[in-house]
Amino acid sequence: MAAAMELTAQGHAVQVFEAGPVPGGRARRVEVDGLVLDNGQHLAIGAYAELLRLMTLAGVAEEQAFARVPLELDMFDGPTRAMRLACPRLPAPWHTLAGLLGAEGLSWAERWAAIRAMATARLGGWQLARDCSVADWLASQRQSTKLVRCLWEPLTLAALNTPIATASAQVLLNVLRDSLAAGRAASDFLLPRSDLSAVFPDAAGRYLQAHGGNLHCNALVKQMWKSAEGWRLDRSEQHFDKVVVALPPHRLAMLRDASAALAEAAEMLDDWQWQPIYTVYLRYPAGTRLAKPMLGLVGSSAQWVFDRGRLCGQDGLLAAVLSAEGPHESLSQSELAERVAAELARTCPHLPAPIWQRVIAEKRATFACRVGLQRPGNATADPTLFLAGDYTAGPYPATLEGAVRSGVAAARLSMAS
Repeated sequence: MAAAMELTAQGHAVQVFEAGPVPGGRARRVEVDGLVLDNGQHLAIGAYAELLRLMTLAGVAEEQAFARVPLELDMFDGPTRAMRLACPRLPAPWHTLAGLLGAEGLSWAERWAAIRAMATARLGGWQLARDCSVADWLASQRQSTKLVRCLWEPLTLAALNTPIATASAQVLLNVLRDSLAAGRAASDFLLPRSDLSAVFPDAAGRYLQAHGGNLHCNALVKQMWKSAEGWRLDRSEQHFDKVVVALPPHRLAMLRDASAALAEAAEMLDDWQWQPIYTVYLRYPAGTRLAKPMLGLVGSSAQWVFDRGRLCGQDGLLAAVLSAEGPHESLSQSELAERVAAELARTCPHLPAPIWQRVIAEKRATFACRVGLQRPGNATADPTLFLAGDYTAGPYPATLEGAVRSGVAAARLSMAS
């Protein structure tokens, strides 16, 4: 949708063929037992400049879509607060420095160690001489076990959705550079006030159609081929001058026979690994609340829990997020929901028993953001064929902003060719 909006804004006639019933890919609404949920609970940050720009273009005001709050990591190990890091409203990088200096639950040695690691990365221009795993980088920076468990590992899992033993330290530094080390507002949390379809994809579809484009839902493209008249898709009688392929990366192979250029990109992905994201929705009696809209969990199956009553007006509904691979994958959905509910009860003893539960599992939610991973670019060997998606070459892992930036880049390349 980002590519379609960028092209439409420049006066091009665009047709979007969406495989699902609603646009948005992973960031979309689903309806379960009468409840409107997200396919997975997402979190945006103030650094998502391109997402915010396109939302504005589509007529969605930031304050309508998000609750913007200063960065705060409130991490609990069972009922005990393990760490609390809150960044005050100071200019960058002083807000991060003040947040780390005032971090509750850390010793002074640990606070200075975290500051030293950030300072070392900053002095190095946020660039490693050679990529390594996050775990190895943290060891080189002499970060304590508590710092890893309460700060670095949760941040890595939230941003890269990859275990620290294999996650790219360079990509993590890219994220830190553009969030914690950028302008103060860049590190703010943007907590969705509604389902993710309402945040951007719905408005993007309306913008597209209001400006002469078309959005075709439930329109999976299974074949495409090129002739002298242009590209032809199996769902359309039309011929198209250029095509932007925005499939999930693990499905790119289904079109590899359409073009040698696509086959080359698909071959690059053949040995990629994928990481899951599980979201456990638990509904409690009306009036049930967490102390804050979002809490971090240490030593639990889930890393974060969100109070959708506070955020979206869904009273009593909590969403717990389990990022990346782990032992939880071997559990049935009911077993997983019961385990997460029990862990939340230990952290928040006031919680009653949930009255409803649902697990949404994205088994291939993101690519594994491994050390030195080579990613395909937006351009292909065919000057009329382009790739878009959060997996394409860029500084970020598989995030909403990465997907939007990729779509915009593909659109601009198509217009320039």
